[in-house]
Amino acid sequence: MSTNSSSSSSPTKSIDVRGLYCPEPVFRTKMEIERLSIGDVLKIVADDPESEEDISRWVKRNGHELLAINKTQKDLEFVIKKAK
Repeated sequence: MSTNSSSSSSPTKSIDVRGLYCPEPVFRTKMEIERLSIGDVLKIVADDPESEEDISRWVKRNGHELLAINKTQKDLEFVIKKAK
């Protein structure tokens, strides 16, 4: 495992859910978060516009920390820290 001292929020794991639509991006996010340890960071790349609301709501409801949402022309990138 490489050590990155410059950023404590560099993703532990990344998943690409482009091409998938509700509820699949949230379901995949939940599955990956469950595999991580507390404090680990998951990056999700999605292209379903509904994902912004769905994933944000899921993160808040489950007590995790949404570190960032980055929007490009066609994709949404979520950075989530597992809190419990």
